[in-house]
Amino acid sequence: MKLRSHGKSVVVWILLAMLILGLGGFGLQSFSGSIKSVGSVGETQISVNDYARALRQEMQSRSQQTGQPVTMAQMRASGLDQQVLGTLIGQAALGEAARRLGISVGDAELQKQIFDIQAFHNASGKFDRETYKFALRQQGYTENEFEAQLRDDLSRSIVQGAVAGGVEAPQAVTDAYTKFVSEKRGFTWAEITEGDLTTPVAQPTDDELQTYYNDHIAQFTAPETREITYAWLTPEMLQSKVAIDDATLKAEYERRIDEFKQPEKRLVERLVYPNMEEAQAAKAKYDAGTSFADLAKERGLTLEDADLGDVTKAELGKAGDAVFALSEPGVVGPVETDLGPALYKMNAVIAAQETSFEDAREELAGEAEADKARREIGKMSEDLQDRLAGGATLEEMGKETDMELGTIAYTAGDTDGIAGYEEFRKAADAATTEDYPDLETLSDGGVFALRLDKIVPPTPKPFDSVKDEVAKAWHADQLVTAEEARAKEIVAEVEGGKSLGATGLLTTTIASIGRGGFSNALPPAVISKVFETDPGKPAQVTANGKVYVIVTDKVIPADMTDADTTLISGQIGSQLSRSLANDLLNFYATAVEAEAGLSLDSQAVTAVQSQMQ
Repeated sequence: MKLRSHGKSVVVWILLAMLILGLGGFGLQSFSGSIKSVGSVGETQISVNDYARALRQEMQSRSQQTGQPVTMAQMRASGLDQQVLGTLIGQAALGEAARRLGISVGDAELQKQIFDIQAFHNASGKFDRETYKFALRQQGYTENEFEAQLRDDLSRSIVQGAVAGGVEAPQAVTDAYTKFVSEKRGFTWAEITEGDLTTPVAQPTDDELQTYYNDHIAQFTAPETREITYAWLTPEMLQSKVAIDDATLKAEYERRIDEFKQPEKRLVERLVYPNMEEAQAAKAKYDAGTSFADLAKERGLTLEDADLGDVTKAELGKAGDAVFALSEPGVVGPVETDLGPALYKMNAVIAAQETSFEDAREELAGEAEADKARREIGKMSEDLQDRLAGGATLEEMGKETDMELGTIAYTAGDTDGIAGYEEFRKAADAATTEDYPDLETLSDGGVFALRLDKIVPPTPKPFDSVKDEVAKAWHADQLVTAEEARAKEIVAEVEGGKSLGATGLLTTTIASIGRGGFSNALPPAVISKVFETDPGKPAQVTANGKVYVIVTDKVIPADMTDADTTLISGQIGSQLSRSLANDLLNFYATAVEAEAGLSLDSQAVTAVQSQMQ
């Protein structure tokens, strides 16, 4: 998809990406030289900086999702680089449409948008130019660049709203999806157990077990084992040697007093209006019964957008007195603020909290001692590394330093002891028997060094040592096969006119369950089979090593007047509407591209990507 429509403008998507990444200390160099753009739609350019910034943001986002750094090579392999470029092309198409239509945004609206961004506010909740400049520098923008881009984004959002705003899915389609999703079924089920077999599973012969062992040798093979000797030192090992006196802890308590003595707060949502008349009209609607969520929706916002979180009286500024005058949830305002007249909804009172030094002492001591131990280890690290570089063995390190010696028979994925550290696992997986021990750092500030003594390759366990294990596995396989054969007989009996209960099985009837519903007694595959089976028809299911026979008793149509069904219908309608709006936007962008002309510079694209390896 070229554009991602979530009911908000392209502006919001870009601002969110910037605020998430830019304020996290994540910088981006500017690209310079003769190459200025990676492509264009008509006269609207896609700059190399915009492409680089979008790529970096996507890489950072994927890294946060997976917990692992994402490389440019991985981006290309998964096609994410093309998705990023496609999104920018779509935005450029909308920008070109806005240019051709003469759509632009004035300085007053631009300033309002900038002032509304909370990441540009100081501690008192007001727009702060130094904070603004810092945030832009972190993301590689100058003020002029950012404001020009924001102006373009706002113009594009106007085009986007005109093309895709107000699109609603046909009610018939929404109803059809809702009826399918909300349909329920009643059914009867029985599990085929070993006791239900007409002929018990025979005892295996030694030859059968040997054959099973040979045919399933991977199941009885020990994984590769790395026999490793290591020496390590963690802050926890040193904590008993770095005790902190009470005077130091009390000083730290006073320094962090805001953590331990928290003022009364309120959970607050805020809606800002262009003028007092609109704010007063909104308050009148609320007083007449309109919900705050609906007021937010009228502003093109969600309650998430309006949420200020838990705030103190001081943080609310001019609205502090009015909001804190409420002793129970309610709405106050309009209150004149720096952003404009606003309504404030107070959702909960958070009482003041105070933690005494005595109650906080253990926490303070633990943190301070761990911090001091980390610093001590940092001071020791150079000496420890010098010793290893000078030829000291790990055994000598264990005797002559604070490091502790240990051994481990490590297999990939182990998490016991030192293998609980990702840094150790990574080093253990990469080590060779020719490597010399080298000092490496652990995530908690500790250090370690390891030596790979021996690699034991994957080795089949001797048949005699696992004969009982083989017998259990053989029996389990034979039992499932026999139970499936018995289930087939039961299905035939039910198809011949018997009820499931009349076959002699222990049955359970579930009066009603929804599509995708959950049952403590049954795996999801059984529930899915119920919705694939016509009423009155039996079916067998094998799942998680167990065999079941089910009979669908009845289909319960969706109750379209039910509150839950109405909620589901609304969600489906919204999702379908967003999908249709997104399709319209993509069709429009494609049409603009076709009319204005799309140009891409593959060399420029490659040049940008090459700087992100």
